Amino acid sequence: MGRRKGVMSEGLKEELAKELGFYDIVQKDGWGGIRARDAGNMVKRAIEIAEQNLLNQKQ
Repeated sequence: MGRRKGVMSEGLKEELAKELGFYDIVQKDGWGGIRARDAGNMVKRAIEIAEQNLLNQKQ
């Protein structure tokens, strides 16, 4: 079984990591180096952005 392709682009993930304050860890250790909590926060933030974009489109 192959790994599923990520839904988020590399660029978006990097932006989120910078915003949430752990991009330095990603640069040093790669995505595997971040804590589960950081990964969860990144997903939550991506969902917030997506929801906001949907709301803006409806207006």
